[in-house]
Amino acid sequence: MAINRVISSQVLNEQEESFNLSLRPKRLDECIGQDRLRQKLSIAIAAAKQRGEPLEHILFYGPPGLGKTTLANVVANEMGVAIRCSSGPALVKAGDIMGLLTNLNYGDILFIDEIHRLSTPVEEFIYPAMEDFKVDFTVDSGLHAKTINFPLKRFTLIGATTRAGLLSAPLRSRFGMLYHVDFYTVEELTRILIRSAGLLGLSHEPGALERIAARSRGTPRIANRLLKRVRDYAQVKGSGVLSIEIVDKALAMEQIDHLGLDELDRAFLRALANVYNGGPAGIEALAATLGEERDTLEDVVEPYLLQIGFVRRTKRGREITAQACSHLGIELRPKARQPIEQGLFDPEEI
Repeated sequence: MAINRVISSQVLNEQEESFNLSLRPKRLDECIGQDRLRQKLSIAIAAAKQRGEPLEHILFYGPPGLGKTTLANVVANEMGVAIRCSSGPALVKAGDIMGLLTNLNYGDILFIDEIHRLSTPVEEFIYPAMEDFKVDFTVDSGLHAKTINFPLKRFTLIGATTRAGLLSAPLRSRFGMLYHVDFYTVEELTRILIRSAGLLGLSHEPGALERIAARSRGTPRIANRLLKRVRDYAQVKGSGVLSIEIVDKALAMEQIDHLGLDELDRAFLRALANVYNGGPAGIEALAATLGEERDTLEDVVEPYLLQIGFVRRTKRGREITAQACSHLGIELRPKARQPIEQGLFDPEEI
């Protein structure tokens, strides 16, 4: 039972990508939220510019859609250097990253998204590049093989990952700055939407953008995408002005409730409650029941459900909470009592 997700972390199509790029801040003072992270970055950038040196290597980690790629581009703009972008799955062998490294000028930034998915040969290849700014590249093979030492200009590697736990210890230890990107508050998302609405030339009534922010799961990417959906609905079904009524109707059409849960979230909770009687249930079993990938459930669905207290993670698996059952209007069946030990009954029942 595969369910299409409107606000998933899947790769954006070209139209949505250009929409988000136009709304991305380009300077630190344009960024909203992540106050502590921005303060640390501003100090590091100011210190590096005073010394005339490139920044240390940076790792941004956290759930998808919180602005890790945006922060990498902001750092490049603040430092006044070029940025070259790639992703972990695209770099399979050493030759794939060799061209990127040798084309970097002094102080330039190499950004690798989903860096936890780097292949082992590439990961080991960039260790000396990160530490000593040189690489040993092997050409030819067999008896004619020879290793050439390439010196590199000093650069900054910025990595982004949604699953920091999958990074190897040697790679993680080579980053000088590690920053966790947190979920945003409703107030911060409202300010982001006000900025986005201004850039798009959208008129809105009081309370309309707060309504969208409250259903954005603490994620700016989702907030901006929902703003686009509501903009389209207001243009076709209304006067083009965002009102509370228009927002409610547009999001109801997208099957997004007042807490920001979509149909996949509710299907996850219903499966946990109805099929597994509230749990515990393993993530593989839930993925098979829903017909979804395990990574989708772990990276897209679970973080927000855990954050709002609708799901518990235990050693035995996932469990639904009473709060989630109340939200869905589900009543769990009473669970049968289990013997204290194998072959023994509760002494109180004898």
